[in-house]
Amino acid sequence: MRSIFDLHTMRSLIVHFPYATSFKDKFMEYAYQKRKIIMAEGAKLIGAGCATIALAGAGAGIGIVFGSFINSVARNPSLTKTLFGYAILGFALTEAIALFALMMAFLILFVF
Repeated sequence: MRSIFDLHTMRSLIVHFPYATSFKDKFMEYAYQKRKIIMAEGAKLIGAGCATIALAGAGAGIGIVFGSFINSVARNPSLTKTLFGYAILGFALTEAIALFALMMAFLILFVF
């Protein structure tokens, strides 16, 4: 990544910010734009991190589903086949929430 004090960048300021009256104004405008870009990148990373918090909840949900399945089979082993179907359905629905959260994190990172 180039420094904001790069000579080529300073020369290109005249082209990119023609409305500024002096070189100092052009440089300050460039530095302001650069700071806005860096802050937007930081906000994207924070937003993606917040979106992945749902993955922890999904992991806990899957653990609860299969923990309840094992508890139910221990109480009544004759219903194993029926309960297994319900456990897989609960797993699939919980995992769908995790995939939606992961999709949102990737959208935040790579689209916006």
